[in-house]
Amino acid sequence: MSGATPYASKPWLALYTPGLPHEIAPRHADALSLFRAAVARAGDRPALKYFDGVLTYAELDSLSDALAAALVARGFAVGDRCAVYMQNMPQFVLAVLGAWKAGGIAVPINPMNRERELTLMLEDCAPKALVCLDQLCAEVIATLPEHVARPAIILTTSALDLQTRGDRRVLPAARIATPVGAEDLLAVISAHDGAPSSTVTPKPDDVAFLVYTSGTTGLPKAAMNTHANVAFNAQAIADWYSAQDGDAILGLAPLFHVTGLIAHVAKSWYLAAPLILCFRFEPSVVLEALAEHRPAFTVSAITAFIALLNHQDCTPEKFESLKVIVSGGAPIPPTVVDEFRARTGHYIHSGYGLTETNAGVIAVPHKAVAPVDPATGALAIGVPKFNARVWISDENGKPAPVGEAGEIVVSGPAVSPGYWNKPKETADAMREDGFRTGDIAFMDAQGWFYIVDRKKDMIVASGFKVWPREVEDVLYAHPAVREAAVIGVTDPYRGETVKAVVSLKPGASVTREELDAHCRAKMAAYKRPQTIEIVEDLPKTVTGKILRRMLR
Repeated sequence: MSGATPYASKPWLALYTPGLPHEIAPRHADALSLFRAAVARAGDRPALKYFDGVLTYAELDSLSDALAAALVARGFAVGDRCAVYMQNMPQFVLAVLGAWKAGGIAVPINPMNRERELTLMLEDCAPKALVCLDQLCAEVIATLPEHVARPAIILTTSALDLQTRGDRRVLPAARIATPVGAEDLLAVISAHDGAPSSTVTPKPDDVAFLVYTSGTTGLPKAAMNTHANVAFNAQAIADWYSAQDGDAILGLAPLFHVTGLIAHVAKSWYLAAPLILCFRFEPSVVLEALAEHRPAFTVSAITAFIALLNHQDCTPEKFESLKVIVSGGAPIPPTVVDEFRARTGHYIHSGYGLTETNAGVIAVPHKAVAPVDPATGALAIGVPKFNARVWISDENGKPAPVGEAGEIVVSGPAVSPGYWNKPKETADAMREDGFRTGDIAFMDAQGWFYIVDRKKDMIVASGFKVWPREVEDVLYAHPAVREAAVIGVTDPYRGETVKAVVSLKPGASVTREELDAHCRAKMAAYKRPQTIEIVEDLPKTVTGKILRRMLR
């Protein structure tokens, strides 16, 4: 992008929180230095809280040094990959640090992945080591087909380690014996206790994480998130929300996801703050953690906040310690934001980012309230953050006029250089003028950005374009609707027609006919769902995103 465009003048800078700089200079060159700086200035502070278990920064540093020594002793070398296959637990962070200190690359893997997904990833990145939840090792790794090469080093760990509370709502009742061919993570670390401190310092352009994303192809590809990417965006997220040193973070987002990696793990290091982990999302456990640990910040998919909102124990007192709540991953219905604020007293800040952008690059400024576009009913996702260059591309690859929808294009220090072992996919997405996100949005005259939808989710009904998000926002406005998803289904006459699937709030009741009447009154006929299905729950990914493909 060059020349005079609506985006070159950066109208959004006028919307920044007063006193916030327009650009920032990175304070750390790499993600490991980010952690080491926290250890140096706050070694006795809690780094991780896991139910009643606590690890200080000094303890986490020592344990990860021992793990790095153990990996090296078993043949792990510079540039090798270490897959991390578990839930939100301290061992996840420990494994990442150990891999880096041994000179390697961490590869977080969704714990919901099973044979097919795991096989594709193992074949793609060929990890030398795997640090894995014991249950997943026994149920998945041990049962992979014979032709799938196992990592040479397999370390397993129990969800019951590093805490004593044993909360049965999310934790298993008993430990699993270490599978044949694997070693116990904590036993291996103990055997290397007192190992010399690692002297490895990654280069800024070295890959820190390989984070798998399906993108638009459905096949996994790994974004190469560099140490410089991670260090910069951890700082950007903290500074954007005016976070203070030591501000505790509640780890709602899965750590295998880029949001958890950056906005939880790396950000906690930048602030030398405790990261509170609950193994997996369960509303009652999370609400208790809020009351017990009193975090200042959290981020998750909007579905998590809907679940908390609809829980019987949701009270304003549970949320009173929070300074900032952020949601991203999918457009947020304005009605949900309003209801959450009315019930808890807290505003949910929208944020936008992808695996390839190392989490958020567009966000609502701290203490600002995002507008709702009067024409579409869309809630603004925010404005471009520090150092991010963002513009909207029309169908010809040219900057779209103000108010016109097109594809979001992003460049800057948060953007990944490409995909692991996939030069074609890299060239297609990471172009000279920026990363093509595949998301359709527009910018208004003030510089606010609004998501329309994903390119691939657009429905063409009788030649008319229908964006699912617009229809979903109308459905969310009905007082009985808890969650909604809209998809296109094949129609012999129209080509495609609109189908809606909804779940209801606890105790609510509504008929399909009533929902149809609600939609008739609020949208054009071609956008109105021709089929409405009411279900108990909508299928979701572990990150909380609704799985539209499972509704077809």
